[in-house]
Amino acid sequence: MQNKIFSFFSGSGFLDLGFEMNGFDIEFVNEFHPAFMNAYKYSREKMQLRKPKYGYFNGDINVFLDERKDELQKWIADAREDGSLVGFIGGPPCPDFSIAGKQRGKDGENGKLSLSYINLIIAMKPEFFLFENVKGLWRTKRHREFFDELKGMLNAAGYITTERLTNALEFGAPQDRDRILMFGIREDILTDRYPGKTIDDFPWEKYQKYKLAELKELPWPKTDPYKEGSATECPSGIPDNMTVEYWFRKNDVENHPNAKDYFTPKAGKAKMEVIDEGDDSKKSYKRLHRWRYSPTVAYGNNEVHLHPYKTRRLSAAEALSLQTLPKEFVLPPEMTLTDKFKTIGNGVPFILSSGIAKTIRDFLSA
Repeated sequence: MQNKIFSFFSGSGFLDLGFEMNGFDIEFVNEFHPAFMNAYKYSREKMQLRKPKYGYFNGDINVFLDERKDELQKWIADAREDGSLVGFIGGPPCPDFSIAGKQRGKDGENGKLSLSYINLIIAMKPEFFLFENVKGLWRTKRHREFFDELKGMLNAAGYITTERLTNALEFGAPQDRDRILMFGIREDILTDRYPGKTIDDFPWEKYQKYKLAELKELPWPKTDPYKEGSATECPSGIPDNMTVEYWFRKNDVENHPNAKDYFTPKAGKAKMEVIDEGDDSKKSYKRLHRWRYSPTVAYGNNEVHLHPYKTRRLSAAEALSLQTLPKEFVLPPEMTLTDKFKTIGNGVPFILSSGIAKTIRDFLSA
């Protein structure tokens, strides 16, 4: 018996990979954007991972609330035949709740997909689910009202929920990235299968490696004059495994298949040369510091991240390393640079997804 996952809004599968590597079978994959779906398939072929039993669906999840409802119900019933629990995982597109986005909230086209995902959970009644989104959905007053409305719908449908604002740094990813995570389990499953266990037993912090406040108080370097090709040593007093340079080396980014995938501006090289290493104070043209963690790995809205000691933007290989993907994870060569950086920026850091997958796995263990 293996707990089984139906994945929605999968992107190129960073969240899924954490579950795949930690005791779950991914049995169904949904993604709307064809390039991301192709990257999902390509990366799994390169890593020699199994294909989902019920296949890939490249389209709008709302069809499963309408004309394909019976088909999805049949797959879920089949997945349960051996006694396995079925879980839904997904992070609906979040620009409408993001501080950097257009703030359209629940009425935006992306915002409406959060409601679609919740409606799908209620209609299909998986034993458990994970909902992932930006902190703006939870922290911004008018968006928080929508989040509470969604949670109320789930509670009314028989799910017991718990949520936490989580930062990727806490799990050991070298980037300052906040996400709201909500886990839910059907009340009847919790009562029948796990007598004496309550949702308060959900071990949110079990696989965290760092306390966020303590980590941020360490003596991280601020800025240093930029010098192309310079070599420096890691300062004392900080964990080197939380630095940009550590992950560049760990993933051998210079020899990664996506090493040459970076934007080369027609103009702007002179601008790059005057930005200090570690100066990430501006909206755009942020230069990472090799011996510090990165700002949120996100490259939309004209946000540009520069290599610490090279006069260029980050490569896709380097960005993937900051998302803590295994170095075997590769994006397809025919994928456009825009799509490569968009899917990287949209994804959940692999170390975070692994930690959450293990947390859910342990909670579901009798």
